Amino acid sequence: MTESSANKLLNEDACHRTSNGLKSSRNDPVKNHCLFQQQSHKYRRPMEKNQSVTHNSSLYKKPFVESFEETPLLVAVLTYMGYGILTIFGYLRDFLRQWNIEKCHVAREREEQKDFVPLYQDFENFYTRNLYMRIRDNWNRPICSVPGAKMDLVQRVSYNYNWTFEHTGKVVKDVINMGSYNYLGFAENTGACADAAIEVTQQYGVGVGSTRCEMGNLGIHEELEQLVARFLGVESSMAFGMGFATNSMNIPALTGKGCLILSDELNHASLVLGARLSGSTIRVFKHNNMQSLEKLLRDAIVHGQPRTHRPWKKILIVVEGIYSMEGSIVRLPEIIALKKRYKAYLYLDEAHSIGALGPNGRGVVDYFGLDPKDVDIMMGTFTKSFGAAGGYIGGRKELIDYLRRHSHSALYATSMSPPVAQQIITSMKIIMGEDGATLGADRLRQLSENTTYFRRKLHDMGFIIYGNDDSPVVPMMLYMPAKIGAFGREMMKRNIGTVVVGFPATPIIESRARFCISAAHTSEMLDTALQAISEVGDLLQLKYSRREKPLPSLGWMSGEESLLQD
Repeated sequence: MTESSANKLLNEDACHRTSNGLKSSRNDPVKNHCLFQQQSHKYRRPMEKNQSVTHNSSLYKKPFVESFEETPLLVAVLTYMGYGILTIFGYLRDFLRQWNIEKCHVAREREEQKDFVPLYQDFENFYTRNLYMRIRDNWNRPICSVPGAKMDLVQRVSYNYNWTFEHTGKVVKDVINMGSYNYLGFAENTGACADAAIEVTQQYGVGVGSTRCEMGNLGIHEELEQLVARFLGVESSMAFGMGFATNSMNIPALTGKGCLILSDELNHASLVLGARLSGSTIRVFKHNNMQSLEKLLRDAIVHGQPRTHRPWKKILIVVEGIYSMEGSIVRLPEIIALKKRYKAYLYLDEAHSIGALGPNGRGVVDYFGLDPKDVDIMMGTFTKSFGAAGGYIGGRKELIDYLRRHSHSALYATSMSPPVAQQIITSMKIIMGEDGATLGADRLRQLSENTTYFRRKLHDMGFIIYGNDDSPVVPMMLYMPAKIGAFGREMMKRNIGTVVVGFPATPIIESRARFCISAAHTSEMLDTALQAISEVGDLLQLKYSRREKPLPSLGWMSGEESLLQD
């Protein structure tokens, strides 16, 4: 559900770019949300795909800054050439495998089953066979410690070009973890959360062995759901044992035939699957583009359902709080304004934003200072900021009561493990300050400071960084396929664990490394990681950014000389 880099431009109508400094009318609270003034072209930042700052007091209470620098043309051409060369050699190697000149490790049917319908789609696995397999050593590394700020990895080697791996028996110690979603540092085996989980394990055991509606509804589950509702500021909530299933199994319970789902093009696979399973009509709008979303809403109201033109039974807008591959934050104030104008419903997935955004850690709603009641369905996961597992849905009591009776995830899935529920309860109370200490507030502040520092340093080094300035998800662009594997390996040589991502998880020319910042990272860890990133960036020539570096005397980003004016 991703398109080319050009399609990631934010709403041109909503973010008016003027060179004469004149502001557009603010009568329309949806379209005129972003005013970008350039009083001088002398210090203009070149090649910005979009650099938007929002200062509309009717919707935003503070500047909303996101940047996606344009892919350099030469880099884009070389990236396409790299994939082309890999594809040509892939077909050549497939030809050699077919004639048994090269040994084939691919799963295939036995000879006596050659007339059967193929069980393994050989051609469809072309990418996995010939591209992914060459850099597979960068993924699925076995971890043999708590995946906190530092971790230990099991060393492994491959003697057949990553088709299989063998463990050497050695352990790589104290690898700085820059890839886990451990935003608030609760992935730990000591402290209040671990002690509470141990105590609950001794009381309830580990497994439940039943669904919530049968014999699996424990008192700790009731306590968790009441706490989540209070944390979110909603009437009621429901917890589920799996984050992915929270989306994929609950959306079909909310919409069906005759309903319309408007989905952001970069929504997570769980949201996409849930929408498809629902049987609803699905239409996709450009990422964070309010003009695209409003056009779909208008068309839906005017034309209704295909053929019959009857009104849609319901229209559901589905978005995420933080987009985990882009590092961007949803433009929630504008979406809520559109939702109210066109009488639609809003489904907000806060998997990455809950606990990581907002002065109180309550997600993107808290970040923008909005009323939780304006979001119809609030969804999130416990797998990231809370260091646990599972997900939740919060909203009105009528909504939650309905899901308890109709959700497949509620009726057929085993209940959440008691120690996992206790981990969530303890960590959430720490965030809320109900532990009688300031540990939660300290971690929220540390995460914000670490995010700002890390992003600023990478920008200053000359890397192309995507996303919002406040997002702890930091994508750094690699582009070329050969550099995906090279970057991951070089960082591991320097004892830094990173996540590298390529096609099809991203557009084909937008491969990247994705860093996830944690409150558990110390300044020394971040400086060590930044030094290693800079070294590898010089080695692999990854410092693609062509933005002009400001001179100190210009007072960049401050006073009247700043490019971005109120």
